[in-house]
Order: sequence, then C-alpha cells, then structure tokens
Amino acid sequence: MTFRRMDHVGIIVNDLEAAKTFFLDLGFEVMGEEFGFKGEWIDRLVGLKNVHTEAVMIKLPGGGANLELIKYHTPPAENNSPLPLSNSIGIGHIAFEVEDIETIVEKIKSKGMELVGEIQNYENMYKLCFIRGPEGIILDLAEAIK
Repeated sequence: MTFRRMDHVGIIVNDLEAAKTFFLDLGFEVMGEEFGFKGEWIDRLVGLKNVHTEAVMIKLPGGGANLELIKYHTPPAENNSPLPLSNSIGIGHIAFEVEDIETIVEKIKSKGMELVGEIQNYENMYKLCFIRGPEGIILDLAEAIK
C-alpha cells in the first residue's frame, strides 16, 4: 500500500461564496465548480441521507495546494461551537508559505478578516501569523526571513 500525494483538503462551509471570495482574494484560482452532488452514490460515500452539496475546487497558482470548499444544502451542516480556537479538536489550521506577509495581512484586514494573534518572528527564520477567514477557517502563514 502506497500513498502517492495529498490531493486536497475539504472544508465544509455554510457560506460558499464568502469562503470562495476569501481564497480568491488571497490569490487562489478556481479549478472547477459543481452545483449538484446528490444521489445514492454520495449518500453512501459520506454516510448521510438525502445529500445535496455544492463544491468549489481551488488551487494556488502553480500548484502545490488544492482546497475543496463544500456547502451541504441537505442535510444542513452542523457547527457546535461559534468559532474554533487554535486549540480546538480537529483540523486546526492550514499552513502556507507566503511572500510579503505584512501586505497579505493588510489586505485581509481591509476585507474585514482578522488576525488570530500577532505576526511573530520565529528564531529569525520565519515570520508567522494565524488569520481567520469566514466560517472560522484558520490559515497559518509563514514567510521565510532571508
């Protein structure tokens, strides 16, 4: 048995358009959109009944990271906590290497998004920060210090 590569990370959202816009504003590109996953095959795949979803697959220019943003129309997605914290159980964040972290942070702030903490210098090797997007999605940005 061999795993060849990670294909994508799926993120369940209620506001698909807001999540898509967030990532497009950060420079991601749309690979494809599907407006009607439904039927017995998907019910059996995900272990739910009467599934109807929409999905947008996005990628970084040049490849390297694919994300699938998924909205469940039925059954509706559940969220037991208002906004996950950095230490919440489950996938905590998705990390990306970036250039010009300060410009990215200013851009996300101008769009109404927020930093989770502050930009930090890690041992003069990286500038790091966590940003929170729609639906509580946390991205970890890392800029190599040259």
